[in-house]
Parts: sequence; C-alpha cells; structure tokens
Amino acid sequence: MARIRKTSLYYLVSIYGLMFVFALLAIYPIFWLVLQSFKTTQEYISSSKLAFPKVWFTGNYTESWRRGNFGALILNSVFYSIITVAAVIIFGFMAGFAFAKMKNKAVPFLHGSFIIGILLTLQSIMVPLFLMVNAVGLFDTRLGILIPYIGIGLPMGVYLSTEYIKSIPDALIESARIDGAVYLRIFASIIFPMTAPVAVTVGILTFTGTWNEFMLINILASSDRIKSIPVGINRFSGALASDFGKQFAALVIGLLPMLVFYGIFRKQITKGAAAGAVKG
Repeated sequence: MARIRKTSLYYLVSIYGLMFVFALLAIYPIFWLVLQSFKTTQEYISSSKLAFPKVWFTGNYTESWRRGNFGALILNSVFYSIITVAAVIIFGFMAGFAFAKMKNKAVPFLHGSFIIGILLTLQSIMVPLFLMVNAVGLFDTRLGILIPYIGIGLPMGVYLSTEYIKSIPDALIESARIDGAVYLRIFASIIFPMTAPVAVTVGILTFTGTWNEFMLINILASSDRIKSIPVGINRFSGALASDFGKQFAALVIGLLPMLVFYGIFRKQITKGAAAGAVKG
C-alpha cells in the first residue's frame, strides 16, 4: 500500500512538473512581449532584453493605436470573424446534415468536393481567388472578403459536422418525419441543438483563423476602411521596423482581444474541443 502511494506521489509530481514547464513556455513569451512594449526603443537597444523597464513608457500604446488605426481595424476584425463563424456553422451544419442523413447518389461526390478544400493551402489559391474576386467586381469590398473567408472555413465545418451527425440515431429523424416535420424543421429543432459541442469547436477554429488571417485580406482590400487588425500590425514591420517599442505595443494590441476571448469562453472552448474531438 505504501509503495502504491509512493508511486502515485512520484507520478503526480512528474505530471504537474511537466504541466508547469509547458505552461511556463507558453506564458513567458507573452510576458516578455508585454514587458518590452513598455520600453522606449533606446532603452530596448541599450539595456538587457530580460530586464524590466527603468521607466514604464505608455506612449508606445497611444502612438501605435494612432498610427495603426486600430480602432477601425478591430471593429472590422470583429465583424469579419462573427459573420464568418455564423455562416460557416449554419451553412456547414446544414450541408453536414444532408451528407450524413440523406441518401442520394450525388452525396459522395458533393461531400468529397467540400472535403478536398481542407487539403488546399491558402498560397495555392490566392492568385485565382484574386482574379475571380476582381472579375466579379468585389475587389476592395467587405462582401469580397467575407465570401472567400466563408468558403475557406466551410470544408472543416462540413467535415466535422458530417462525422458528428452520423452518430445521431436515424430513429430520431424517422420519428420526426412520421409526425410530419420537414427536413428544415428537423435540422433546426433536433439536429442543430444536439451538435452544440462540435459547433463550439468549429466556431473556435473559424474565429481564430479569421481573426489572424493576413495574406488574403492584404490582396483583396486596398483601402484602410475595410482592412483588419493583422494589416495594422504589419505596418510596423516596414518604415517603423526599427521602432521596437511601438512594434511590441502593436503586437500586444493585436493579441489582447484573443486573450480576452479565451478568458471569457475558456470553459466552452475546453468542453467543445474535447467533445468535438472525441465524437468526431
């Protein structure tokens, strides 16, 4: 009995020690970034990179916010992320329901057409996507940005929802059909509420991907009024590349909303990711 307790103690110490190391590796870069954002460029260059600021200089944040136009860019990022998440979940799960529960010869082909999108990299479709958006007159418009965002997010949404809905018993759908419910009513009242765990997973993946996306919006938009926050951060890697204080402040401004998002929805993120991974 004593040996079992001893082994369990060693096991717990090892596990928690390993978790502490990984947590430290994840938190320290953020801590270091915030620390450097309060230094002037002169102090950053002349002092130790691990030292605390001698004077906590907040001017980096006000100047970065002004030069980067982050107020408008954050609103744009929130708009793009929310609309994309809503569209991917609604349309993706409706398609997943059809692929999982409706029998038709065209289903395998259509399902495969969606899933192959997971294998495509953004770099491989940037040029044809730009040409198509420009050809239909949607260049430098919010709609011209949202449609590609939704299209890029749909393959993963369709894949995860299809695999999850397959596990829902067909008897539920058959009973609803006997009672006279149409497929749209069945989806809204029965299927969609049961897919909440995987919907959270899809929402997390889509939101973070849309929020952090840079390359696509950089080529599909030319005016600052519709660009997003990664474009604003990128401004500090050009003419302001040597102004390290403002660079670090801009990175913190871009990172802070994601940290707030995780802090608010951390329980839903953990439950959704775990349930979606196991069920899917």
